Amino acid sequence: MRLKLVPSETKIDFLKLRLSALGFSGLLVAASIAMFTIIGLNLGIDFRGGILIEARNTEGPAEIGGLRSDLDDLGLGDISLQSFGSETDILVRVQRQDGDEKAQIAAIELITKTLGADYDVRRTEFVGPTVGAELAEKGILAVICSLAAIMVYIWFRFEWQFSIAAILALAHDVLTTIGLFALTSFEFNLATVAAILTIAGYSINDTVVVFDRVRENLRRYKSYEQPAILNMSLNETLSRTVMTSVTTMLALLAIVLFGGAVLRDFALAMMWGVLIGTYSSIFVAVGMLAFFDLKKNLDEDEDPGVMREEG
Repeated sequence: MRLKLVPSETKIDFLKLRLSALGFSGLLVAASIAMFTIIGLNLGIDFRGGILIEARNTEGPAEIGGLRSDLDDLGLGDISLQSFGSETDILVRVQRQDGDEKAQIAAIELITKTLGADYDVRRTEFVGPTVGAELAEKGILAVICSLAAIMVYIWFRFEWQFSIAAILALAHDVLTTIGLFALTSFEFNLATVAAILTIAGYSINDTVVVFDRVRENLRRYKSYEQPAILNMSLNETLSRTVMTSVTTMLALLAIVLFGGAVLRDFALAMMWGVLIGTYSSIFVAVGMLAFFDLKKNLDEDEDPGVMREEG
């Protein structure tokens, strides 16, 4: 017996909620921009520069509480300590120290001494401010280029109306994800940029599936009104959309529970991305598409051999 999270033949009037959903999305985007502007992002050392030390307690589980107190007493500024992978591994992040490379090395030696002989330092990294600024610039460029490439792809595969609707939905997903990081103060680093790009890819995959069905139904049901065709397309793809989202969420939940602190922020961002991407594919992308006269455009460009309305 096949598992069905959504009945095969739903008849939900999604477009009836279109204006309310777009209004909610507008408020969500505005709030995300406000939080990013006012609160800002908790940038990791990838972007702001700093020291990263990975160590393992060879004698047993790491004593996070005691170590955190000892490290705070060093006077090195902002220090973050968290479990990493297993209960014996820790990850220490320290802000960039004033001075040259010698000051950074001295801070690493001081932290290593404070950890004690029980801890085996397995990795140390230092990111300078120049490299951090360059990484931030390239991260922003990567997101912009990916959105532009997706817009061009949708434009050629469908029509310009579909492209505009898709890019607005993707911008909605990216901005709200950044707003989530500003609100929660999760660390924003290169892994987060990878999460944003993955969210964009996931969201556009859902959107393309719906757009394909919209285009097919526009050609098949000539006498139907456009809102009816859009609703029909959403209902026909709803079961697939929900099943894909649920299975993806299960995989991400496993990462949150068992992947350790380093992967947790990435997985939480992805979980938000799956939720907001599914929502935007239904309400934002198709909601924006409803503002265009797709049937008129289809009549102008249609091939003579397309499928006619089924009886």
